Amino acid sequence: MTTPHPNHDRGLEFDLSTLLSRRRSLGLLFGAGTAAALAACTPGTGGGKASPSSTASATATATESSTAAASPSATSTVTRAFAECGVEIPEETLGPYPGDGSNGPNVLEASGVVRRDIRSSFGTSTTKAEGVPLTVTLTLLDNANGCAPLAGAAVYAWHCDKDGKYSLYDSGLENENYLRGIQESDANGQLTFSTVYPGAYKGRWPHIHFEVFESMSNTTAAGQVLAVSQIALTEAACKDVYASSGYESSDRNFPNTTLTSDNVFGDDGGIYQLATMSGSVAGGYTAALNVTV
Repeated sequence: MTTPHPNHDRGLEFDLSTLLSRRRSLGLLFGAGTAAALAACTPGTGGGKASPSSTASATATATESSTAAASPSATSTVTRAFAECGVEIPEETLGPYPGDGSNGPNVLEASGVVRRDIRSSFGTSTTKAEGVPLTVTLTLLDNANGCAPLAGAAVYAWHCDKDGKYSLYDSGLENENYLRGIQESDANGQLTFSTVYPGAYKGRWPHIHFEVFESMSNTTAAGQVLAVSQIALTEAACKDVYASSGYESSDRNFPNTTLTSDNVFGDDGGIYQLATMSGSVAGGYTAALNVTV
C-alpha cells in the first residue's frame, strides 16, 4: 500500500512565511510578441484556461483528448480568448515536500537542477524514476502586458513518483532528487519537462507542483516568486495509466478522491489548472497548460 501523506498540502497557513510577494508586475514590453499572443488567443480552440461558464465543455474536451493516440512530443499555444487570458493561475500551497528550502532541503541551489529531463536523480545518485513517459509543456503569459508571452522566467517543477512518494523526503528517498527540475521560458513563454506520469496517493488528485520565478537568477529568492500552483491531470489519462503495470497502488487510491473533493482543486474543480492531455500508455502522454501570472 502507498504510504499516505496526511500533512500534504495543508493550505496556505502551512507555508505562509514563504509566500511573499507572489506576483510582481514585470513592466516588460514585448512589442511584436504581444501582437502574436493576441492573434493566437482565438476563441474555440483547445488549451490551458477555461472560463467558469465553459467548465463542462473544457473538462470534457481535456478528458476525451487524453485517450487519443498522439506523439509524446508536446506542443502548446496561447489558445484561449483574450478576455480569458487575464485569469491568473490560482495560488496554491507548496505542500510539505517542495525541496526549495522552505521546508528542509533546497535542491534549487544544487548543480544540475536546471534540466529538461527530470526522470533521474543528479549529483551523488543517478537513480531513474520509472513509469509511463509524460511530457509537460507550460506556456507562461504576462497578465500585466495583455497576456504577452512571458520570456526569460523560470519554472521549478516537482511531483511524486509512480508510487506516490517524493524524492528528498519519503523514507528511503532522502538521497534522491529525481522528478525535480528548473527550466527557462523561451521567446514564446514556453518550457518543457520530460518526466514520468505521477502516481495517486491517498487524499489527493494526481498533480504536478510548480513555482514560477521572475528569472533564472532569482530561483532562490522568495520575493521573486510570481506564482505557486499545481497542474491537475485528466481523469481519462489517469484511469488508463493506473490500469497499467507498475501503478497498482495508484489504481487503488485514485477512485477515492475526485477533482471536486480534492483539498486543492476542489474549490473550482481545477478549471484553471486542468491540463490538456493526449497520448497512450504505450506511446507516452503529453500535458499542456497555459499559465497566466
